[in-house]
Amino acid sequence: MIYITGDTHGDFSRFIPFINRFHPTSDDVMIILGDAGINYYGGKKDNATKVLVNSFPFTTFCIHGNHEKRPESIPSYTTKQYRSGTVYVEEAFPNILFAKDGEIFEFDDYACISIGGAYSVDKYYRLKHGWQWFSDEQPDKSIKAYVEQQLETHHIDIVLSHTCPYSYEPREVFLSTVDESTVDHSTEQWLEKIEKTITYKRWYCGHFHTDKTIDKLRFMFHDIDILKGDL
Repeated sequence: MIYITGDTHGDFSRFIPFINRFHPTSDDVMIILGDAGINYYGGKKDNATKVLVNSFPFTTFCIHGNHEKRPESIPSYTTKQYRSGTVYVEEAFPNILFAKDGEIFEFDDYACISIGGAYSVDKYYRLKHGWQWFSDEQPDKSIKAYVEQQLETHHIDIVLSHTCPYSYEPREVFLSTVDESTVDHSTEQWLEKIEKTITYKRWYCGHFHTDKTIDKLRFMFHDIDILKGDL
């Protein structure tokens, strides 16, 4: 079974009752739609989190978020093929996989493209307080070009992204403490162009810390659901 959920930010407590109720196995996959909180520090300080996540009975499959290092920038990660796409993995934690942006993965009968990254609306707060902020949090030109090439040459059933197309942004959950004039929406605007030009069955995203569905797009945060192409 392929399961899917939203941002965890290093808190995996939602998986304990899920595991106790459904008894998933190594044949099952849990997709986290970015900001898993597994590579926040990028070194040994993350190891306790990785030991926990690697112990779960399912495979944890992560889309890249914005509050985490890119695995390709961490020396301990290598690449391998998984369900027809490329993932990043560490030898010590083989049950934790990070999708390469633009890769297409076969989950059940669905062709799913991974598109990670977003802008951190708390960027300046993080910088002010000396917290982690990652300058490569958003997809760069080369990543965007690869995603667009993949979409031009492959059939897609489901989009798995961290943020959403611009017109779908759930403005009702925007933080009142953030000056919107300082927020970079370029990734969402790029996804908006993609959404208008491709044919797809369903689009899943996280990032906004809300659980809701608009048209064919599903925002996920705390909910855990089965991946599916129909509404």
